[in-house]
Amino acid sequence: MSKLSVYNLTAGYDKADVVSNVSLEVMDGKITCLLGANGAGKTTLIRTILGLNNIRSGRVALNGVDISTLATHDIASEGVTCVPEGRRVFGKMTVLENLQAGAFLEGDSKVVMLRLKQVYDFFPKLQERSHQLAGTMSGGEQAMLTIGRSLMSNPSLMIFDEPSLGLSPLFVKENFRIIRDINEKGITVLLVEQNVRQTLEIAHFGYVLSQGKIVASGSVDSLKNNSELRAAYFGSA
Repeated sequence: MSKLSVYNLTAGYDKADVVSNVSLEVMDGKITCLLGANGAGKTTLIRTILGLNNIRSGRVALNGVDISTLATHDIASEGVTCVPEGRRVFGKMTVLENLQAGAFLEGDSKVVMLRLKQVYDFFPKLQERSHQLAGTMSGGEQAMLTIGRSLMSNPSLMIFDEPSLGLSPLFVKENFRIIRDINEKGITVLLVEQNVRQTLEIAHFGYVLSQGKIVASGSVDSLKNNSELRAAYFGSA
């Protein structure tokens, strides 16, 4: 069953189309990856899915229901969350305040506390640092906090935008392990990345975006054996 479906989507800025006639399926309970270099249109596609960019043509569906015209906060209330590129934390707020901000749509304080415990079970270091200002944490710790804040919304679909960007190799490996663990807990994942090797180790299915168009798609094994992908990202035909 498809959790998220994008049908013949075209979107962009001003008069320029950045993504053109893009179609993809994110299967329920799986990790689907979207690979592409800088400037391929990955972030524009994410912003359009989330209702931050207008759709010029095509549509987006969640669980088979059209969400193309929904506002971003309404899409979030349907269980969609995004872990943004660049570890965007509220630097002058504490770790705890950042996490609580992730549950802003939940009015029941007992539910918020339960979610907070679940996040702390996932990231014990965040509990240790709960009263520390988020802006004073390391890059890797801020990455944990960004993921934890997204988990506070109790999502059914998490979109990760370049989670390896700017992190040390050790934290990159840890981040991908966390994404796999999140998926194993039943959360569907759309992983948008440039780090092809790590991504293809944890994903189930994938798409390759180039110059705003899907140029390849298939299972992880088929993508690993795709000659164009190997030439572009691994330096071999």
